Amino acid sequence: MKRFFIAFGICTLLIALPPAIADYAGQGKLLIPGFWLIFQFFSSLTFLICLGVIWGQRQNDTLGGQIFLGATTLKLILCMTIALIYMRKYKVNDIVFVLNYFYLYLFYTAFEIYSLLSNLRVQNKK
Repeated sequence: MKRFFIAFGICTLLIALPPAIADYAGQGKLLIPGFWLIFQFFSSLTFLICLGVIWGQRQNDTLGGQIFLGATTLKLILCMTIALIYMRKYKVNDIVFVLNYFYLYLFYTAFEIYSLLSNLRVQNKK
C-alpha cells in the first residue's frame, strides 16, 4: 500500500508539471478556466477508486476483476457527467477543453490501470 501512495504522489506531480509550467510561462490560454479544480477532481477520483479496488481485491481475491471493471465504469460515468456540467456552465474553446480534459483523463486512467494491474500481479504470485 505504501508503494501505491508513493507512485500516486509521483504520478500526480508529473501530470501537474506541464500545465503548471504552461501557466507559469504565461501560456494560460492553453488551460481552461477551472483547470486546477478539474485536476483535483480527477486526482481525488482516481485515488479513491484505486484505494477501493485495492481494498476490494484484498477482501475477496475472486472478485478483483469485477471490482476493477465496475470502478472503471463508475469513473467513466462520473467523468463524462463532469464534462457535461462543465460544458453547460462555461463557454470555452472546444479544442482547448478536449485537450485539457483528455490529458487528465488518459494519464490518470493509465496510472490507474498500471497500478491496479501491478497490484493484481502481486496477488497472483501468492
